[in-house]
Amino acid sequence: MSTYGFKSATARGEWRYSKPAVLLHWLIAILIAAQLGIGWYMMAIEEQPGSIWYFDIHKSFGLVVLGLVVLRIIWRATHKPAALPMTVPAWQVTLIHVTEWALYLCMLAMPIIGFVGASYSKKGITFFGTPLPSWFSPNHDTAETFFGLHSIIAWVLVALIALHALGGLKHFFIDKDRIFQRMWF
Repeated sequence: MSTYGFKSATARGEWRYSKPAVLLHWLIAILIAAQLGIGWYMMAIEEQPGSIWYFDIHKSFGLVVLGLVVLRIIWRATHKPAALPMTVPAWQVTLIHVTEWALYLCMLAMPIIGFVGASYSKKGITFFGTPLPSWFSPNHDTAETFFGLHSIIAWVLVALIALHALGGLKHFFIDKDRIFQRMWF
């Protein structure tokens, strides 16, 4: 056991997340931040000429994010990270796990609900310019219901991301227990 209280061998770097997990984490984080920004911007210019490009790019990258999140979940299920340091109080360990799994749930639900909503819209879905088949007949009210859920999940996701980031920064600047470095390059 190291001076940091990790239950696994720190000398071999086993206390850290694997390189693919770190890469997926930060790639997904960047894409989600961009998606949130594009999503709010496109809603502000929804009726303006040229706004369709923003909607199409948002849908395309939403599908990319969904694929990366599924890949991240598969990786996480098959490559368990090392246990947290024993110095982390039990309530924080619980909060960390609940927040992480709530993030995964939102990261899955967000693009799926957006996809279904867009499938009910007249415009449908294109993936980087290629129209995808529609599974549903256009229905404005149903589309708006899904888009409303999509918007609610966006705000929940923002709150979870803020909690996750603040927790990581707390461990980096205050606790100095290397938990932040577990997911850093």
